Amino acid sequence: MLDASGSVAHLVSRRYAWGVALTVVALAMTDYIDRQIVGSTFPYLKRAWGLSDTALGALVTTVSVTIAVFALPAARLADRWGRVRTIAAMGSAWSLAALACAVSGNYAQLFAARSLLGVGEAGYGPAGAALLSGYFPQRLRATVLSVFQAAGPLGSVLGVVLGGVMAGQFGWRVTLGAFGVPGLLLALVFLKVRDYRTATVSCAGGAGIAGSGAASGTDSDAASDAASDAGEGLTGHRASSGRPDLAATLRELFRSRTAVWCYLGGALNLVVLFTLYTWLPSYLGPAYGLSCTQAGMKAALFILAGFLGAIVFGHLADRCAAVRPRHRLMVPAVLAAGAWGLLFTAFGVLGPGGGQYALIVVAGLPVAAALGTAPAAVIDVVHPSVRATAVGMAALVQNLFGLAVGPLLTGLLSDAFGLRTALAVMPLFCLAAAAAFRLGSRSYEKDLAAVSGGGPEPIPPGTHERELST
Repeated sequence: MLDASGSVAHLVSRRYAWGVALTVVALAMTDYIDRQIVGSTFPYLKRAWGLSDTALGALVTTVSVTIAVFALPAARLADRWGRVRTIAAMGSAWSLAALACAVSGNYAQLFAARSLLGVGEAGYGPAGAALLSGYFPQRLRATVLSVFQAAGPLGSVLGVVLGGVMAGQFGWRVTLGAFGVPGLLLALVFLKVRDYRTATVSCAGGAGIAGSGAASGTDSDAASDAASDAGEGLTGHRASSGRPDLAATLRELFRSRTAVWCYLGGALNLVVLFTLYTWLPSYLGPAYGLSCTQAGMKAALFILAGFLGAIVFGHLADRCAAVRPRHRLMVPAVLAAGAWGLLFTAFGVLGPGGGQYALIVVAGLPVAAALGTAPAAVIDVVHPSVRATAVGMAALVQNLFGLAVGPLLTGLLSDAFGLRTALAVMPLFCLAAAAAFRLGSRSYEKDLAAVSGGGPEPIPPGTHERELST
């Protein structure tokens, strides 16, 4: 069972918890490699099947669309069926879809396989975030989820770099299916990972989903179920009763103002991040006189800076939250504003050159700061029984209003005013994200207390390092 802060860290050793975390991250990396590697095969697909650029771009777009459509149902499945089972099933699904891409006989089959890739990926992120949030104490939550989310930039870089090398050496079919096998093996490993049970009522009377009724004794069945669950350790089975219905789940997802602001802030931040992931190579090539390969390598430094920034600033958010909880959201708010300043100076003031490129790379650090801190804050302020669903809601909002909007709006601005102007304007979304996180920080401590019964409990030194139960 989860403790008051929504953690079972006291029931597992530190080695076991980090072993699970690294396995989750490794599987996430294969996720993003499979998602991004298709871009390296575009020239070969165009020659093989005579495809247009629109058709090629649709192979990328369909993944984001299917993730957005299926994120919430798949996340709800994780909360009801179990996080470990969902990870194993979803990881297997997208790995098999990657293998199907390799044997596609025509464009329609490849498009269908890429769509199925997105369906599998839709449930993995929410289930993985929910699992990790339970395995680690609240004081490490932003750090751990930042490491998990940082697998995205790292996997994207590996997908682009390895895809370019492999496509030339082995052909597009081997390239598209190469990471399906390791992804499938990693997914099956999760069948041996222990899941945890979540209480059907909140620890705080009146808070949460089934909250006050059972807590006050007016719902004797729910109270007896919760009492029988108390003291239970990790298990592979979900609770058999008391699961919230869809209406109650949706109320819980939007009950907390902090969660709503984090949904919005995360999406606004991703508008800028994914814009640069998509368009930075196109800018660097003509502006700096680089080949496509050279521009891609220079853009990869920005992505790697994001990988580092997500981890470093996620840990910083945890350290600052130890002083005052609301600082967990003030860190990404300040850094998002700083990212705007760096990017506006780079594209709006400076011209192509060493100074501009240095600012672009440095901006990769703060612009990715919210990757782990925003989901961590959302998980903090929702009932433990809907954690995966809450992350799924964040994924839905981020894919529809972040990943999809950024590259498209940048293209429209580029056609009208030029790409450099577009890249100078788009960082304004960082300021909007900073405002959202700032507003979320105002209600964070109140919402946290409503879920945990007064906020995070102090943990004696060494508690997480000891294995108290198996």
